[in-house]
Amino acid sequence: MDVTGVAGISPGAGRMPKSYVVRTELERIIAELEEGDPVPSERDLAVRFEVARETVRQALRDLLVEGRIRRQGRGTVVSRPKMVQPLSLRSYTEGALSYGRVPGRLLIRWDDVPADADTARDLDLHPDTPVMHLERVLLADGERIGLESTFLPRDRFADLRETYDPTTSLYAAVRARGVTYASATERIETVLASPREAALLECTTALPLLLLHRRSLDQHGQPIERVRSLYRGDRIAFEARLTR
Repeated sequence: MDVTGVAGISPGAGRMPKSYVVRTELERIIAELEEGDPVPSERDLAVRFEVARETVRQALRDLLVEGRIRRQGRGTVVSRPKMVQPLSLRSYTEGALSYGRVPGRLLIRWDDVPADADTARDLDLHPDTPVMHLERVLLADGERIGLESTFLPRDRFADLRETYDPTTSLYAAVRARGVTYASATERIETVLASPREAALLECTTALPLLLLHRRSLDQHGQPIERVRSLYRGDRIAFEARLTR
């Protein structure tokens, strides 16, 4: 199929993959719809664009991964825009609230583990020193959006066991103890979920995830935490403000 066979594609664009052409047209259709509106069926789109249903299916898969559409029952509807989380020293709670979303957390585990080499290095501890490990699913308006694994020096934060509600902001609880998040180093990668991670995030292992590693320091340059966070690429995006 030549790209000129689909309305709205420039004749000078040359030949492109059929799924890309269909996807471009689907983006135009979605732009005219509201959140929750149904997307035309695979059969209707295949007839409309005169392509095979597998071509339409590939274009829909791409838009699903990007979070532009989502499955609902036996059909597909337009998704809400992705939540945009700033790369800053603000907590997940603050970022979600600033975007008009209701944050939440599900506790998966909270136990003491021996620090492996990477955790010991980031927390300035000897290997095998006991650290607190807190694993939680991050929610936005009840939707599973991320999986966060936090390691804290046990000797420094042991009292959190008695005072902290793990379904609330850990950032706020640490600040309430007089500890200031003064700086952090963060690295972002793209990964695919393991079967366990996919089950916790209610996604498939084929969905691209954003993996964030963070090491946070307090106002005295002492390590606060080492965090490994996985975020669904179809539901969240990150942005940073850069100045010269």
